[in-house]
Amino acid sequence: MHFTIADLISDITQNGCESGAKLVELEITEGGGEFRFVVRDNGKGMTKEQLSRAIDPFVTDGIKHPHRKVGLGLPFLIQTAEQSGGGWDIQSEKGEGTTITAWFDTGNVDMPPIGDVPGMFRTILMFEGEGEVIIRRSKKLDGEDELDYEIVKTELVEALGGIEDSGSLILLGEYLQSIENSE
Repeated sequence: MHFTIADLISDITQNGCESGAKLVELEITEGGGEFRFVVRDNGKGMTKEQLSRAIDPFVTDGIKHPHRKVGLGLPFLIQTAEQSGGGWDIQSEKGEGTTITAWFDTGNVDMPPIGDVPGMFRTILMFEGEGEVIIRRSKKLDGEDELDYEIVKTELVEALGGIEDSGSLILLGEYLQSIENSE
């Protein structure tokens, strides 16, 4: 179950990382009453028929989760976006990759909490996969200030000497929290 927008984003981004992509990009923009994210990968992509099945909550390919009879990641995203006054778009081409965009009206009473953004970034950076992960974050703050930064997984892994041990994960968490809270 997804309790926050960050949970939805993690789920969708994990699908991109597991698609055989060499590059997964996550862009998050927030401001002007809207929260928007785009997950773009150059993985295996989907045909129109596969995409139609992927957005059906009562269908799953049985490969990723062999014991499940339903696939709920995209259906939950679609439902959450629509019920909170937002929308969604999915573009995919077999062999080329997939781009998933969703936006939410932050003033809507049905808008779920955004959740722990730095924690979500740390989780995403730890997903398995050989591909590069690039995260871009933009947030309009009070007045004219704007938060704007980019995270590149290979750069962080190089700087930390890896992200497998608890010490590097603690440093990574502190770093992500510090850039999210900088003004």
